Amino acid sequence: MPAPSDPWDRLRARVRQLPGLRQPLLDGCVVCRGPAGAGYARCVQCDRHAALGGRLLADTVVPVSYAVRGSALTGCLWRYKSEMRGAVAAGTTLVSLLLVFLRDHGGCVSRAGVPDRLAVVPSGYGRPGAHPLARLVAPYLRLPPAALTLRPGAQGRDLDTGRFTADAAVRGARILLLDDTWVSGASVQSASASLKLAGAASVSAVVLGRYVNAADPAVAAFAARVGNAPYDPAKCAICARNYNYSPHLGNSAEWVADRKRLL
Repeated sequence: MPAPSDPWDRLRARVRQLPGLRQPLLDGCVVCRGPAGAGYARCVQCDRHAALGGRLLADTVVPVSYAVRGSALTGCLWRYKSEMRGAVAAGTTLVSLLLVFLRDHGGCVSRAGVPDRLAVVPSGYGRPGAHPLARLVAPYLRLPPAALTLRPGAQGRDLDTGRFTADAAVRGARILLLDDTWVSGASVQSASASLKLAGAASVSAVVLGRYVNAADPAVAAFAARVGNAPYDPAKCAICARNYNYSPHLGNSAEWVADRKRLL
């Protein structure tokens, strides 16, 4: 079979070959696609966030893939932020995955409004300078940045509407909020709360990896199902519910810029 000639098709072909990707399950938590108890729409953490945050939470949360403990994706999500050998390659893997996802599922992400600003969830450890994910995506997304800053001493796994501060530029803006890993979701939802308290009109959150600890007995059955969910870049946790979709038919994100330097 000849190699794809369209650059986006070539990038999609690369993503299909990435190890460790797992498709979000449609019957998981309606927010994060994590394990929810029988008869419950949300997982424990997302249910708690809903009780505490209400309308300050992200309007849309879209995990690109599960990041199963010990998988290649989980390794990339850790390595790209390090100074270790392989960090650059890990970053290239992640940005390829993200760009293909945004290109093909921009309409799904934009249900709350087409984004006009980009924010990245700051590191919980107060990492100085721009977040590595912000540096990775800057050459490829046309959206102007919306700054989020971690308040000194503000950390934790619970929703905290005061954990971050957002700059005044977010007032009235529709925010695309990116994070690399969702564990409890508190960082993403705390960032969303800060953006909305600063006047953001909407927040659409995209997370590269929804972490799943397959060694946790409480989620063993869920993790087993995740392990049998091969990744398909043509589907996402939103559009797959009514799957009648082609990535070539008007659902692309025009705010995704040139990808040629990745090829």
